[in-house]
Amino acid sequence: MKRIEVISVLVIFLFCVSCGSKTNSGNKDWQPIFNGTNLNDWIVKIHHHEVGDNYANTFRVKNGAIQVNYDGYTDFNERYGHLFYKEPFSSYHLKFKYRFTDQWLSDAPEYTYRNSGVMFHSQAPETILKEQDWPISIEYQMLSEAEEGIPRPTGNMCSPGTEVLYNGKMDPRHCIQSSSKTYKWNEWVDAELIVYKDSLIVHKINGQEVLNYTKPQIGGGVANGFDSAYKTDGKTLKKGYIGLQAEGQGVEFKDIRIKKLE
Repeated sequence: MKRIEVISVLVIFLFCVSCGSKTNSGNKDWQPIFNGTNLNDWIVKIHHHEVGDNYANTFRVKNGAIQVNYDGYTDFNERYGHLFYKEPFSSYHLKFKYRFTDQWLSDAPEYTYRNSGVMFHSQAPETILKEQDWPISIEYQMLSEAEEGIPRPTGNMCSPGTEVLYNGKMDPRHCIQSSSKTYKWNEWVDAELIVYKDSLIVHKINGQEVLNYTKPQIGGGVANGFDSAYKTDGKTLKKGYIGLQAEGQGVEFKDIRIKKLE
């Protein structure tokens, strides 16, 4: 073979290997973390209750989805709940679908109406005290339309007991709004969260990037009743637990899967 032909064959070979590698990495390594049947791999923590007490069957599985359901409640009584997956993650790509239901407890705070979230880089559920309201964590906040015609973006960031850098500086706001559209409350929405340890974090809605920020760390307020041993302000967050939120608004989650990133 002539030298130029050898180079051409080598280039084509390397191109094919590269494409094959990308294709394989795109299709493999996704693992479901909800089996569509039960909550065996999940841990409940509800404010005013001990870890593992799923008060009034708040978190349940129905029609292949994890449902936050309040039909067993007479009042909300600040029972902020979280359902944690059993193991922590560091760098990963999380995908899930969500939609709200028509349930909302009127004695829950007004801001919880058509509002929920997914906590991540959270402290371990067993370290959350009985009278601690929110875990020290970052929140991927989900909202839907509350009043017709009034914008209400989803895929926002909130920070109970934490802080992040936004546009290159520490942002003092508890919540940072995304650039997403506003969606109807009963519409299934595709949500994605891409996390690279304590550096870049990206929020996506229906395939479009709507927010990014960096350097998640412990700090700030909002979370109450915590063990001070787990509130070391300034400590960067490189890993933690993923938790589905319950704040008085009914919501459903399904097709929850994750891919670990190098």
